Amino acid sequence: MLVVLSPAKNLDYESPLPTDKYSQPRLLDRAQELVDRCQSLSPQELGSLMKISDKLAGLNAARFSEWHQPFNPDNSRQAVFAFDGDVYTGLQAEKMSAETIAFAQEHLRILSGLYGVLRPLDLMQPYRLEMGTKLDTARGKNLYEFWGNTITDMLNEDLAAIDSDVLVNLASNEYFSSVVPKNLNAKVITPVFKDEKNGQYKVISFWAKKARGAMARFIMKEAIDSVAGLKQFNANGYRFNAEQSTETELVFQRAERDQ
Repeated sequence: MLVVLSPAKNLDYESPLPTDKYSQPRLLDRAQELVDRCQSLSPQELGSLMKISDKLAGLNAARFSEWHQPFNPDNSRQAVFAFDGDVYTGLQAEKMSAETIAFAQEHLRILSGLYGVLRPLDLMQPYRLEMGTKLDTARGKNLYEFWGNTITDMLNEDLAAIDSDVLVNLASNEYFSSVVPKNLNAKVITPVFKDEKNGQYKVISFWAKKARGAMARFIMKEAIDSVAGLKQFNANGYRFNAEQSTETELVFQRAERDQ
């Protein structure tokens, strides 16, 4: 099965790397189009577009200005070690064995507003460009129109490469909306993580993000290849709830005492 994650806003380009292996992003030509467009905007325009502070706008304008090819280990970092948000805290890629990282390279994908689809070891230069950004280009009025069916086509290639017809969606709605389900050659399985609060179970964003990362880690470490295998996930106190689940949505719950 193929697993998709969202990227993270926070980045880490300082921590020691557990491997020197890397690959090149496969959609760099398309990424270059977006970088060229962003380079044409002032820091103020970027700040307004991204709804970020002047300080962050200046930082990201500088990042776009410095972005250049070719990518190498001196100017880039493998994506799975560069992203540093809650999902990646749960994923703990830096603690994965070489065997697990190799499996993830084939079975894990990160959806990206700038790079489209990233494999774990694909090099990337620092950026911020969320998928929901309404950046107009020659291809459309936002990034969903810019990417069109490209992301879906690449996921189909990756599914075919591992001979799978199951895609596990551990991405946010913002990022998975870049996928065109009707054109995807796979059944989509979406795990949902709910935590108990005041006697009721609900999705709490902070915990759900960490759980999505932990689920991805479980799949990679155990080389899970079936939906039945997914249901065995029990990290951090979560348990599969068959009654709350459907064929395509797997609900995992965690009691308040286990949080």
